[in-house]
Order: sequence, then structure tokens, then C-alpha cells
Amino acid sequence: MFFTRKIKENAPRKLLFIFEFLAVVLLLIYQEKIPDSRTILSAMALLIMVYLSNFILRKVSSGDNYIFQIATMLVSIGAIMIYRMDSLLGTKQLIWIAIGILFFYITYFLLKYIKIWSKLTYLYIAITYILFMLTLVLGQRKNGSINWIEIKGISIQPGEVIKILLIFIIAGFYSNYDKFKEKKYPSYIFLGVIYSFIGLLFLQRDLGMALMFYGIFICLQYIFEEDRKLILYNIGLFGVSSILGYFLFSHVRIRIETWINPWKFISDKGYQITQSLFALSEGGFFGKGLGLGYPHFIPLAYNDFIFSAIVEEMGIFTGIGIIMLFLILFYRGFKIGMNQRKKFYKILALGISVLFCIQTFIIIGGVIKLIPLTGITLPFVSYGGSSLVTSFIALGILQVTSEDLESKVKICEEENSNE
Repeated sequence: MFFTRKIKENAPRKLLFIFEFLAVVLLLIYQEKIPDSRTILSAMALLIMVYLSNFILRKVSSGDNYIFQIATMLVSIGAIMIYRMDSLLGTKQLIWIAIGILFFYITYFLLKYIKIWSKLTYLYIAITYILFMLTLVLGQRKNGSINWIEIKGISIQPGEVIKILLIFIIAGFYSNYDKFKEKKYPSYIFLGVIYSFIGLLFLQRDLGMALMFYGIFICLQYIFEEDRKLILYNIGLFGVSSILGYFLFSHVRIRIETWINPWKFISDKGYQITQSLFALSEGGFFGKGLGLGYPHFIPLAYNDFIFSAIVEEMGIFTGIGIIMLFLILFYRGFKIGMNQRKKFYKILALGISVLFCIQTFIIIGGVIKLIPLTGITLPFVSYGGSSLVTSFIALGILQVTSEDLESKVKICEEENSNE
């Protein structure tokens, strides 16, 4: 019985290793030149990092280890595709993966062994406002938005950190709802705080992040808010904000126009989305083969449009596989949230799951022309340091919430009392 359980526990990790090994071999075969030492070392580093990180997690965590395996599967697909398009970016992505995994474990241990996180709501709000102010003062405009800060050649996107803080703020508020109810109109004040964040995102013209903030807030508000009228107010404010965004910002109007009819603007502002659609159609069911497509025809193929590049070379079935991996991640995340007994951790788990769900829908929906483009990254797959590291931090939070913290505390207390 133990032997059978051991095989079942190790099977996913071994299958993940086999998949990565075959993908790396295929990538090396399709290299136009003989692989150099950097390429071989990068391939070995990816295999070792993913295998060891999954092995260690099984030793230290009693929670849901499959969510980390899903994430490393997505990371591997993204890293291989990025390296295929640009070996220098691929090497940088491996470094970011290592940093992301490190932050995953740091987050996991901090959240697991420090118990005061539910009491720091005001601190989270203060840090959020500080990060917004720093972005407005020091930020640089990219693609119409002011959402990047450059420090000694390293670009940082504070919004990626703020979206994690938003979930902590919401969790802190609703887990201490009885205490906040002692004040007048607590839910209305809280609504004002959240919309002040969205207003600051409007000032930065980062409407993709604003949409994500709204999605996270409305989902958690729907679950935990006692005053149901506030949900209707929230929906109404979202409608007004959307209309204002369309008329105030030219780049929003451009994205709407290219979403409705990109072929009319194929030579200029509709070029990116049309090339994405060409790539999706060229791939067919099984793809043109790793290294045989033309992803460089798509601007920012390694970032916003990596899903299209993957489908072109690996096929629609691989694209469906990526979507299914995300669906399993969402399902397990929501299941963790529903089973978690402690309210603060329950809201964290549901918030992280909603975050991954909304972000994935927005970017994949954008590149297949289901919804207008918003310029955000695909979690774990796209190139980028800030996005990748914060995705691993979010995953570390979800990993902790998958452990039954409350029951473990009770068991420890009972053991101490018996002694």
C-alpha cells in the first residue's frame, strides 16, 4: 500500500521531468547552430531547478503540492519558448525563475510561521498608497501607461506587488468585519479606499491593472459583503468608469477599434493582433514544430503574445493543454479556499485564485480577440521579472492556505496542555 502511494506521489514529478527533457532535446535539435555551453547549461539548470524545487516542497509542506507542479509546468513551457525566440532573454528568464522559486519559499515560511498577518490591514493600505505615489513620481510611461520604475537598469512594476497587497487588504477587512462594524459605514469607507486605488490606476492610465483590481474586489465582495446593495453600487461605478476610460484615453479607444475590426488597421495599430491571429491559425492542431514558426512577426511575442507564439509552434492542442492547466490551478485554488477553516486564509486563497483566473482570461481572451487587449502578462508563462516573481509569491500564499492551519494549531495546543 505504501509502495503504491509512493508511486502515485512521485509520478507527476517524474512525468514533468520527462516532458521538460524531451522539450529541451527538441529545442536543441532545431537550433540552427551547434548548441554552445550556455545553451546546454541553461537546459540543465531548468531541469534541475524544477525537479529539486518540487522534491523539496513535498518534504516541507503537507498542503496541496500539485499547484506548484502545475506552475512549474507552465514556467517550463514559457521558458523553452522564450529561449527559442531569444536565447539571451531565455537565460534571463531562468534567473527570474530561480528568484521566483526562492520568493515562493520565503513567502511560504513567512506566512506559515508568523501569525499576525490578519491584523495589519492599515499597514497594507499605507504601503499600497506609498507604492502608488512612487509610481506616479518616478514611473516611466510604456505603451501609454505609467506603471514602471527603473532603478539602475532594472525595471520594476509596483502594480504587481500592489495586486497582492489588495488581496491582503480585502482579507484583513472581511476577516475582522465585526471589529470594523463598530465604526460608522465601514463598508462604504472600504469601498472608497478600493476605488481610490482604481482612481490612481486611472491616473497612471493602467486600465488593465484597474480591471484586475475591480474583478478581484467584486468577486470577494460578492462572497463576503453583508450589505448587498454595495455590490450593485460597485457594478454601477464600474460601468461609469468604463465609459470615462473610453472617452478620456486615446489608447483605450484604439484597443476597442482594433478589437472590433483589426483588419482595417492591419498596417499600423491593428498589426499586433492580426499577426497574433495569423500565428494561431498557422499552428493548426499540432503546430509547425518548435523552432519552425515565425513568432518574431508578432511584436512582444515573448511577453503579451506568448500564447500565440506557443500555439503556432506547438499547436492548438498545446494551447488547450495550457488552458486546462490553468483551469486545474483555478479549481484547486477555489477548493483550497472552500476547505480552509480560518477566514483570513480562506479569503487569501479565494483572492489568489480569482487573481490567476482573471489575469489568464484577460490576456488569453485578448490575444484570440475575444475581448480587447489590455497589455498584461500570462502568469508563469510570459517573460518578465516582476510578473513572474509576484506570481510565485501568490502561489506561496496559496500553498500555505492549502494546509489546515487552524486544526494544526489546535492539535499543538492540545499536546501542550496534555504535557
